[in-house]
Amino acid sequence: MSSAEQIEIDGRSVRVTNVDKVYFPERGFTKGDVVRYVLSVGEGMLRAFGNRPTTLERYPDGVGGESFYQKRVPKYRPEWIRTARIRFPSGRTADELCPDGTASLVWAANLGCLTFHPWPVRRGDTEHPDELRIDLDPQPGTGFADAVRAAHEMRAVLGEYGLTAWPKTSGGRGLHLFVPIRPAWPFVDVRRAVIALGRELESRMPDQVTTAWWKEERGRRVFVDYNQMARDRTIAAAYSPRANQRATVSAPLTWDEVDDARPDDFDLATMPERFARLGDVHADMSEHAFSLDSALALSDRQARDSGSGDLPYPPDHPKMPGEPPRVQPSRARNS
Repeated sequence: MSSAEQIEIDGRSVRVTNVDKVYFPERGFTKGDVVRYVLSVGEGMLRAFGNRPTTLERYPDGVGGESFYQKRVPKYRPEWIRTARIRFPSGRTADELCPDGTASLVWAANLGCLTFHPWPVRRGDTEHPDELRIDLDPQPGTGFADAVRAAHEMRAVLGEYGLTAWPKTSGGRGLHLFVPIRPAWPFVDVRRAVIALGRELESRMPDQVTTAWWKEERGRRVFVDYNQMARDRTIAAAYSPRANQRATVSAPLTWDEVDDARPDDFDLATMPERFARLGDVHADMSEHAFSLDSALALSDRQARDSGSGDLPYPPDHPKMPGEPPRVQPSRARNS
């Protein structure tokens, strides 16, 4: 590519500027390399977050420069860029990018977007998630292998409640499990289902898994980050590049691959070849939509049998009914 290039795709013309700007200094990957990557895996990206309101994580000067999250789509944009209106916990609204073709992904990449953060909803119904997302986040002293062990046990838990998950790397040390569901429950109920499933996993692996919101209580365990299912909290999309010097990407996996996978195996250079060879290994995910009835019944039983109620929301959320105090335990003890 030259310093600027006009790309014709999806019947659209997208101008890409500064294609030789280095975005990943350690690997030498440029903005043009990011655009070529998006073109090579665009079909998988669109399966993962097409027709979903999407926050852009932008690095206009590469991973060594300043970055920001863009929730509102830029005012000056091509007329064909599609948007979806979402509602924040505060009640305010915003129009976010809603990709409907590879051209829109290239347009976002030209803005310096590396990681795409889609909401777990579709454009036609932004109040009811159609994905239950489980973020298995290794805490200090643990790593990817610990997340893998937790993922296998969570797979068994999900199966007992009529649910099937599709795994992917986070692009870092963690694992994400995505469960397609019917868009019949609001955010609060889907989050409640994740908490119930996380508590069940924690009861089976108490020394290795935790649902404790406060870091001081987590220890050397894998944290089930249930608040990634709260409104306006998102998880890096499948195939998204991550802003690290290795230029890793969030890689969809089959369950047969999970044990042998290593996060660094999947990056801007290796994923296009893998995609060309295997295609999107999560392509069949869209054929399924599971019920949360059993998981929500589990939540009700936990509340009845052990008094397990809600857990703290993120600090930017308004106080929710039934939510426990948002006070760090050590501060509460010392007050």
